[in-house]
Amino acid sequence: MKDMTLFEQLVFILYTQGWEQLGKIPNPITGKIEKKLDEAKLTIELLDMLKEKTKGNLTEDESRFLEYSISQLKINYFFEIENEKKQRSEPTPQNQS
Repeated sequence: MKDMTLFEQLVFILYTQGWEQLGKIPNPITGKIEKKLDEAKLTIELLDMLKEKTKGNLTEDESRFLEYSISQLKINYFFEIENEKKQRSEPTPQNQS
């Protein structure tokens, strides 16, 4: 992270937080996987807002890193939402005695 600009470090923090909220990496404090899709959505929205507010003021590398981070989080967020919908629509096995 030493070679990253402050902006890239901020994006990296939010990007990592998004992965954690999507349940893709463990919480660094608890060591547990915790899926929080509402929080992940907010993190993606924050990154989108940063993209809009910094348009025209970033280096090529900063812009590329921000765009990559947003796209990866959005793809995985969509996958997780679809996975949840699928799980809710599948019938659950009933105990038969």
